[in-house]
Amino acid sequence: MKDVGTEYRIGPKAVIEHITQGLFGTHRTDAQQWQLLTAQIMEQNMRMGSLPRERYLKRDLKWCKRYKIHADQVNFDKARSFIDTQVSDETFLQLMQSALTLRKEGLKYEALSDKDKKEADKGAWHIKVAIAMTVFVVLCFLTECIPLPGVAFCIGLILVFTGVTTRKQVAMLYWSDACWFIMGSLMFAAAFVKTGVDKRVCLMMFRKLAVPNVRWITLIFFVIIAPLAAFISDHALAAMFLPIGMLLYQNSLTKEVPNDPELAKMLMIAIAMACNIGGPGAPSGGARNVIMMTYLSDMFGQDIGYFQWITYCFPFLLFMIPLSWLMVNWRFKPAITSLKPAMAHLQNEISRMGGWNRKQVIALIIFIIMVFGWFTEKAFYNMGIYPIRLGIGVIAVAGAVAYLLSGVVNWRDYQEKVDWGVVWLYAGAIIFGRTLDSTGAAYWLARSALDALAPLGINAGLPLMAVSNGLTSILTNLMADGPAAAAVGPIALNMAGLVHPGSTYLPFITMATAMASSFAYCLIIGTPPNAIVYASGYLEPKDYLRVGLPMWVIANIVLLALSGLYWNFRGFAGLPGF
Repeated sequence: MKDVGTEYRIGPKAVIEHITQGLFGTHRTDAQQWQLLTAQIMEQNMRMGSLPRERYLKRDLKWCKRYKIHADQVNFDKARSFIDTQVSDETFLQLMQSALTLRKEGLKYEALSDKDKKEADKGAWHIKVAIAMTVFVVLCFLTECIPLPGVAFCIGLILVFTGVTTRKQVAMLYWSDACWFIMGSLMFAAAFVKTGVDKRVCLMMFRKLAVPNVRWITLIFFVIIAPLAAFISDHALAAMFLPIGMLLYQNSLTKEVPNDPELAKMLMIAIAMACNIGGPGAPSGGARNVIMMTYLSDMFGQDIGYFQWITYCFPFLLFMIPLSWLMVNWRFKPAITSLKPAMAHLQNEISRMGGWNRKQVIALIIFIIMVFGWFTEKAFYNMGIYPIRLGIGVIAVAGAVAYLLSGVVNWRDYQEKVDWGVVWLYAGAIIFGRTLDSTGAAYWLARSALDALAPLGINAGLPLMAVSNGLTSILTNLMADGPAAAAVGPIALNMAGLVHPGSTYLPFITMATAMASSFAYCLIIGTPPNAIVYASGYLEPKDYLRVGLPMWVIANIVLLALSGLYWNFRGFAGLPGF
């Protein structure tokens, strides 16, 4: 842990010193402001795996601001001009590679000064806290010894009491954009239920079923949701289908069967799992896909196109949809098997409603605007249409406020129908994942596992891919998929570059790592869809394990078979096989 603590706490300073010496022949403390800025941008690029000079030249002031690098236009222009005109591609790459070697291998705890040793010890302490917190959180989620929203607050308290973060920082972390999205999506789901829009949408989807058996309805969930999740935010899909699932359950109950927990769990889990299995199908299915594509391009100069990704990865969905559907139907045995009464009840209720009323129309229009905003806000920002990034969370909360202003709902509706504990639960989960990533605990776990398995002879070929996939899919159940891919991705790619350089193994392990980081089936905190359907109140943490654990095993087997058979048979862009 001290080595990783040294790398994370002393590494950035040592790399900046190495770069200023290499480029300008001066110490970091004596460098001019623009020279220091040059080294800071290069160091951040190195941490992201962006080693080529062309990646540096694509950076701008917005990028610097995002990564908290203080820069003004004058110094930024000087730094960019120097790299553009005075440093060749070869020289730049050699310096970046030597800096990376210094950070990974050249820094030894024993050789540090007393001051730096204290800093490295602090980093090692933060890793120990994060590992201990991981054990605590997982045990709490499995045993429910503490109410789950309470666990979210415990995470913040642990971080403050142990000195990992300050009270101000932890307060800000609880309100991330993802947390706002969870809150906003639960609010508009409440608005849908109050106005009856959910009933109309549900009937439109299922009215043509000759026999509305629960098995066919769950199959429709998988067939519709999973492919959409490859192109649309899984957050949005879970929020859209949650009220439909709840409505189907509530209207299926009879005097003979006034309560059927297995049916409720079956419908909720089907929605969550359909969202989870769809993400690997296309690059737009999640940040993890883009992260790994960028790593491959920056570290090895190989590119995977959008459509190319689909042709390799979308077949995963074709296998997982029927397998996941069979698993859900095997693990849950509802007493109610026919949802025909629910369909008839819905038809009668909608008949009494008459045509679409004003509130229903407004609710649907606001929802459509929100969905449009979710799909386009990033593209519109990149195109310059939006001056700032709004984020899907801000748009969701804005939609919830729009429901209030239009009179569709009042605050009491939100107060009574939104599970606020789930909002805090997911906020704590976000902090948990960020802590594993920022302290280096996730990196330490990944490196330790790979180092331990190397002597067993499973550090090449499909065995290495299986280990990498398994490690990634374990980590992603404990943290967000993006940080999981970010933590394991560079290690997996570097291992691949050592054992199978210049081969199809590099793009294959890139896609496999991205896909494995979507296998967060086992815990509530694994993905936003898991947290959103938990808000229904029908699920317990162990219900995720009932389906999630066997699905986790199946998904890893399918992925390994896909890469070993289909990918190997097809090859990649004329590269030699491995």
